[in-house]
Amino acid sequence: MGKKIKVLIIDDSLVFREVLSRGISTDPMIDVVAKAEDPFDARDKILEFEPDVITCDVEMPKMNGIEFIRRLLPQYPVPTIVVSSVSSAVFDAMDAGAVDFVTKPNVQSAQSVESFIRDLINKVKTVNGAKIVTSSSEHAESVTGSHSFDQKKIIAIGASTGGTEAISALLKQLPAQMPAMVIVQHIPPLFSKMFADRLNSLTPFSVKEAATGDYLEPGKILIAPGDQHITIKRIADKYKIEAFQGEKVNGHCPSVDVLFHSVAKECGENAIGVILTGMGYDGAKGLLSMRRSGARTIGQDQASSVVYGMPKVAYDVGAVVQQAPLQKIPGLLCAMLR
Repeated sequence: MGKKIKVLIIDDSLVFREVLSRGISTDPMIDVVAKAEDPFDARDKILEFEPDVITCDVEMPKMNGIEFIRRLLPQYPVPTIVVSSVSSAVFDAMDAGAVDFVTKPNVQSAQSVESFIRDLINKVKTVNGAKIVTSSSEHAESVTGSHSFDQKKIIAIGASTGGTEAISALLKQLPAQMPAMVIVQHIPPLFSKMFADRLNSLTPFSVKEAATGDYLEPGKILIAPGDQHITIKRIADKYKIEAFQGEKVNGHCPSVDVLFHSVAKECGENAIGVILTGMGYDGAKGLLSMRRSGARTIGQDQASSVVYGMPKVAYDVGAVVQQAPLQKIPGLLCAMLR
């Protein structure tokens, strides 16, 4: 067995700290080395125990989790998972530098707690060793000015761990004249709509959670719901979304592969595929299918990825035409559209 992952738990509730600690300690690869009741207590324990991964509540006394993450990570770049109730505050925490988040369970329900612990164990293992990207370390290259692009094109994007911030950083640098975009981000239900609403307010695009019957249109971005696959269907010279519940594909619903395969089939060379940071291999086969059908494809590079899993597999199977750091992808996309 390899070296255990040292975890520090930060939560102001004694009961919840115990639930977390006992739950994730059942995994032989995880060692909860310390528990802290607030960020000041946590700071001392980070120095003493040097954890590999931190789990952090958002609502805490003395200093909230978002402010703590913002101050902590530039000095101690430890992968941090936010444990929060359903709230858009998780995206502020991701913006501050957290690498992933998990929703607090209903502690009255054994099934809810069990599912939560399973999810958290999986995320602890995923983010161990992940690259910390704070906003100060990002120097995205904006593509400003007025542009004339081929509006018949479709841009399909897939991402997982670290993806909410990568997608946000990418879209903020793109000009308003972009053709239609459709995105699969591995994200829980409820949060997908919050994510779409957030992007709608932060970017020059009209962004919404995708639903069956939505048409892809220039300047519009559709985000897959957190519990449904999405595909596109060509209707005359337009493309329409079909959203549906189904079995997980590559461990995920929504799955990037499900979207990419449909884009390959329906759009052919009229598409561009982009695969961003994420754990696992979802999207690699679909992106290869897109490339074989004539689409241009882009993969995020290792240095700028929080987790270089999905882009690596896609690159290794020959699905990626061009690999680039996140900050160069806006310019690459625009060049491909001219």
